[in-house]
Amino acid sequence: MTRMSPQEADEYRRPVIEALGQDDPLEVQTAEVAAWADLLARAGTDLRTPPSPGEWSVLECLGHLTDSELITSARYRWVLAEDEPPLQGYDQDAWNARFGHLHDDPATLLAQFEALRNANIELWRHTPVQDRARFGIHAERGPESFELLFRLQAGHGRVHRDQAERALADVRGPRG
Repeated sequence: MTRMSPQEADEYRRPVIEALGQDDPLEVQTAEVAAWADLLARAGTDLRTPPSPGEWSVLECLGHLTDSELITSARYRWVLAEDEPPLQGYDQDAWNARFGHLHDDPATLLAQFEALRNANIELWRHTPVQDRARFGIHAERGPESFELLFRLQAGHGRVHRDQAERALADVRGPRG
């Protein structure tokens, strides 16, 4: 993994932070499990169908977000427990290839995501405001605070739920 310049790191983060906008990251993350449950229900038998080769299905988008929530869970805790810990990056495509969420049970995957997300929300709520500035050193992006990581995860959820919504729309085409 190659270390980004500060400008490259900002460019990488920008679309994710823009997806969050001015919304409260706690409110966004709190509502996300229900939004995914609704999307899975609406997707029905189309939830495993990728819109085109090399693109993720609805279920694979949720699988990626669950993997991300797992990784972020550890990052949050390292940042809060240690002084300027290293934060490992990960290759999302390698994780998807290895753990292939395409065949996961949707209810089980959603339950895993919900458990991780709820634990992280509780951690956020119980962390003193001044401790949210604690940071770790991401292997690729450099320094990232607990607060920035939390904001990024909220925006990241929106990015991939939007991706899943587009995947479903593409799979269904004009029949909707």
